[in-house]
Amino acid sequence: MSYPDMTTIVVVCLLVVIAALLVWFSLTMAAAEGAIARVTRASLNNLILEVQTDEETSQFLRMKKIDRIHKVQRLVADRYATAGSCAFFRIACNVIDGVLVTAVAALLGAPLWAELVAGFVVAIVVAVVSILVRPRSAGAMKPLDIMLGSAALTSIAVALTPFARIGGNGGHRRSKESLSDDEELEKMQLEQGRATIDRLVESNDFDPEVSEMLRNVLTLSETLTREIMVPRTDMICIGRGKPLSDMLKLCSRSGFSRVPVIGDDVDDLIGLAYLKDAVRATAFNPAALNRSVDSIVRDPMLVPESKPVDDLFHEMQRTRQHAAIVVDEYGGIAGLVTIEDTIEQIVGELEDEHDHTQHAEPEKIGDHKWSMPARTSIADLEEIFEIDIDEDDVDTVYGLLTKLLGRVPIVGASAVTRGLRLTAVDSAGRRKKVSTIVVEPASASDQDGEVTNPESSTQSDESDAAAEASGTQDRRESGGNDTRRMSDNGHHHERDEHGKGVA
Repeated sequence: MSYPDMTTIVVVCLLVVIAALLVWFSLTMAAAEGAIARVTRASLNNLILEVQTDEETSQFLRMKKIDRIHKVQRLVADRYATAGSCAFFRIACNVIDGVLVTAVAALLGAPLWAELVAGFVVAIVVAVVSILVRPRSAGAMKPLDIMLGSAALTSIAVALTPFARIGGNGGHRRSKESLSDDEELEKMQLEQGRATIDRLVESNDFDPEVSEMLRNVLTLSETLTREIMVPRTDMICIGRGKPLSDMLKLCSRSGFSRVPVIGDDVDDLIGLAYLKDAVRATAFNPAALNRSVDSIVRDPMLVPESKPVDDLFHEMQRTRQHAAIVVDEYGGIAGLVTIEDTIEQIVGELEDEHDHTQHAEPEKIGDHKWSMPARTSIADLEEIFEIDIDEDDVDTVYGLLTKLLGRVPIVGASAVTRGLRLTAVDSAGRRKKVSTIVVEPASASDQDGEVTNPESSTQSDESDAAAEASGTQDRRESGGNDTRRMSDNGHHHERDEHGKGVA
């Protein structure tokens, strides 16, 4: 074989090897491009701590691993420029592959049409290989491992493409005005998670209830505590200095096992009193019934109303607290939240065997005596009894009873208006909200607008304690905070009428 022929063969082999290396390099850059968008600074910091505390690895290997992690940290510092560099080399390698194959065909003496066909076929083959290998999907599934494995090549690619920083830096600066880099990455991952769940639901691979729970999990970080709390207007509290007997009666009637203890008003919070503590103190010592509720009060867990629900849930798990007092930005009491409230954001309404299912329509239970759901409208009440209530600021029977009492009604509370007696007789839901109200004509001895307590006189202190609980009784003139809270929490109040409440 002549010398020129041997030279041609060597050049052809060299070009083929280069083309194969470029295909591999293109796939590596595609994997790094998919991984760089999913590696967080926090995961890298945790990995450094893990390597530093690994006593089974030699000091030399630990330093090599840490050096590689530092390279990835520098790449993540400007992930947009890094992704741009990877994309540039991925596209450039694919283009150069076609050029090299065309050059090989020319060296072998192929005609022009054969050179073009050869370049086209190789481009198609590379595209098919990329689809089958799916390097970007691999980078998304194992981003940290991919970035650590390709840190050196990616660093070289970034160094050779300084122009990629122009678009990346600009976009990065714009994103920092609203979110940090890791926060923006987390937001992007949440959006991708929702899209994945939607695709699974559309393909009927998931039960609709399971998919709804998954959606709820993804929205926990966007839901704030004030959206799930029991507003102060619905809190049932007990005044400091009240005997334990009053607390036991209040817990029995309201259905709550944790009750805030307050002083002069709701903002004067003393702590939380637990039913189990009261039972433990009085079960074998009847004389303890006269002890003050202050003797069993516990320090409350305080959380801001702007705290995300997922953070609230993890904090309550960590501190083993099942109830927390929610405070607003001014330091006032905004409401109360329980760990069940956070769980309900995922699984929906929780009810136990003691909760009653309220009927949907008013039901006649006697002569001119009706049992009505708490959400029955005033218009229905007027139509049934053929009277004019004329209450513009309330829309339901429950709202009317609340207005007449001047506090949150509990089972047994009663009031008279327009010749009708309204009595709360049943509660439903975990928050033990009044669910059924009996409406009947008032007796001749009743006066219009009279508020009565169906319990005996020995329970009057309990009624007073419940009155102190209601945020509607808190009518302070200074600061205007109540008006702001009612505006902020108005939609929660309507939502709580479904029966949700304090555990």
